[in-house]
Amino acid sequence: MGEFNEKKTTCGTVCLKYLLFTYNCCFWLAGLAVMAVGIWTLALKSDYISLLASGTYLATAYILVVAGTVVMVTGVLGCCATFKERRNLLRLYFILLLIIFLLEIIAGILAYAYYQQLNTELKENLKDTMTKRYHQPGHEAVTSAVDQLQQEVSTPALFLMQFHCCGSNNSQDWRDSEWIRSQEAGGRVVPDSCCKTVVALCGQRDHASNIYKVEGGCITKLETFIQEHLRVIGAVGIGIACVQVFGMIFTCCLYRSLKLEHY
Repeated sequence: MGEFNEKKTTCGTVCLKYLLFTYNCCFWLAGLAVMAVGIWTLALKSDYISLLASGTYLATAYILVVAGTVVMVTGVLGCCATFKERRNLLRLYFILLLIIFLLEIIAGILAYAYYQQLNTELKENLKDTMTKRYHQPGHEAVTSAVDQLQQEVSTPALFLMQFHCCGSNNSQDWRDSEWIRSQEAGGRVVPDSCCKTVVALCGQRDHASNIYKVEGGCITKLETFIQEHLRVIGAVGIGIACVQVFGMIFTCCLYRSLKLEHY
C-alpha cells in the first residue's frame, strides 16, 4: 500500500509539473502581449498625453509595461522552479505572481476610474491647454499634439477613426488663444492644422469650406479615442490577472505535493 501511495503521489507531481510548465509558456506569451500594449500606448500615442491634466492614463500604460516585463521573467523562473523541484524557487515564483496580480488589478482599476472621469477632465482642461499653451515657449509638445489631433487619421485597425476637428468644443474656441491674438499668428483666426487642406496661412479663413467644423469639437474625438484605449488596457490588465489565479493555485498544489514527497 505504501508503494502504491508513493507512486500515486509521484504521478500527481509529474502531472502538476507539466501543467505548470504549459501554463508558464502561455503566461510568458501573455506577458509579452501585456508589455506590447503598454509600449504601443506610450510610443504611438504619447503626444496626446501632454493634453491630459491627469497622469492616470500614463500611469496605467507604465504599469502594464512593468507588469509585462516581470511576467516574462517570472515565466522563465516558473519553468526553472517547476523542473528543478526547488520549493524556495516556487515560493519566490508565487510571490512574484501575487505582485504581478496586484499590479494588473491596479492598472485595470485605474483605467476604469479614469474612463469614468475622462469627459469631465477634458471639458475642464482641454480648452485652456489648447488656447493658453499652443505655440507658447516651452510647450512644444502641446503644439505638436494639438496639430496632430486636429489633422490625424488614426490608422491602427482596432481604433480606426478620423479626428479632423478644430478647437476643443468648436473653432470659435481659438478666438481666446493667446497665440491667435498675437502678431506671430500672421492674421490667422485658427491654426493651419484646422484646414481641410493644410497650406501656409490657410487658417486666416474659418469658413466651413476651408476648416473642419465638427460638432463636439476635438473633445468628443479625443475622448472616444482614449476611452477605446482604456478599454483595452483595463481588459488586458484584469484578464491576465484572472489567469494568474490559476497559476497561483497550480503553484500551491505543486509546492504541497513536493512537501509531502519530501516527508
